[in-house]
Amino acid sequence: MYVGSLELDILLGDVHSLKQKRSLVRPVIAEIRRKFEVSAAEAGHLDLHRRALVGVAVVAADAGHIREVLDACERMVAGRPELELLSARRRVHGPDDDE
Repeated sequence: MYVGSLELDILLGDVHSLKQKRSLVRPVIAEIRRKFEVSAAEAGHLDLHRRALVGVAVVAADAGHIREVLDACERMVAGRPELELLSARRRVHGPDDDE
């Protein structure tokens, strides 16, 4: 079993309130969940208006599949015109990793 995670640090456009921020971030998270069948949530920068940290997690039988899914999630977010993807950090943990 392999577990993969992806942290997406996002800069939002012309946002002046947390309510506006959530109206942009929630649909992105919902689309990631629906399209790729992964777990996703806003996981950081919760009190900042123009920044969001979105976390994505996936479990699969092989590491190659995890990399494909995480790549697709990153491309989807990077392709959104209302967002700027500042950075993406990924990790893949497998059966050979130390505990």
